[in-house]
Amino acid sequence: MPPDYVAPDIWFPNLGIYFENVPRVAFSIFGFNIYFYALFIVAGIAAAYFLAVWYAKRTGQRWEDYLDLLMLGVPMAVLGLRLYFMAFNWDLYRDRPFLLALIDIRGGGLAIYGGIIGAILAGVIMSAKKGIPFTTFADTCAPSLLIGQVIGRFGNFFNREAFGGFTDNLFAMRIRVDQASIPSADLLETASIVSQGVQYLQVHPTFLYEAFFNLVLMIILIIYRPRKRFEGEILLLYMLGYGVIRFFVEALRTDQLMFFETGIPASQLMSIAFVAISLFLIIAGRMRARPRRKRR
Repeated sequence: MPPDYVAPDIWFPNLGIYFENVPRVAFSIFGFNIYFYALFIVAGIAAAYFLAVWYAKRTGQRWEDYLDLLMLGVPMAVLGLRLYFMAFNWDLYRDRPFLLALIDIRGGGLAIYGGIIGAILAGVIMSAKKGIPFTTFADTCAPSLLIGQVIGRFGNFFNREAFGGFTDNLFAMRIRVDQASIPSADLLETASIVSQGVQYLQVHPTFLYEAFFNLVLMIILIIYRPRKRFEGEILLLYMLGYGVIRFFVEALRTDQLMFFETGIPASQLMSIAFVAISLFLIIAGRMRARPRRKRR
């Protein structure tokens, strides 16, 4: 526990770790604020690119193809991030000019599954343009998607967002109520803790859970990649693994996007779709690969 005179912005009471004066804004340029969230997103994109280039060089591919993919993939991923969020929050945008709402990213509202879909579509387009099998791009870039997600999730820490409900487990995190992003009335009632005269929310740090398990999945995919049974298997294993991770993490979150009026979290439905599609294609791919392996 921190000293009595400290009222940290964010702390992990059961780990004895605390952070004072955690800023959202990294710096300003001519009065234009640059947020830590944005810096972590950019850092994640850079790390993803360099990891893909490293593997491309190791496997005799042209690294320049991945620079071209980056140039197309980033805007398409951002477009997907925004469109996915807007689709499931249409009540917030129906009365605004569509294009203005679409580009108002600084006002908040990005959803990771939309970004994944956008990145995959970029790979399909670039594959057709360059005459390179989509599965080559897919298996090279799948672990890169994960390192980008791992780094990007730390932006949620600075934004005080993407957390879950009340917990007192080892990793319980406390966030000052006056700094937390959009705490619900229910959360204020069930997770509110007063410490040293400051009101906190004591919650699951779900962004950290997701970052950790994504890192584990990335390592598994990198180790397994040279042993893959068929082309495209690494992307499918990414979809399977991330689908499982996100399904359970989403169940803990309190800021879920709902699938229209159903009351079902959209990301859990997408996770189920990812798992079902990838399992079917992995089984089919391995069945096709088995006879070839025997003939050898």
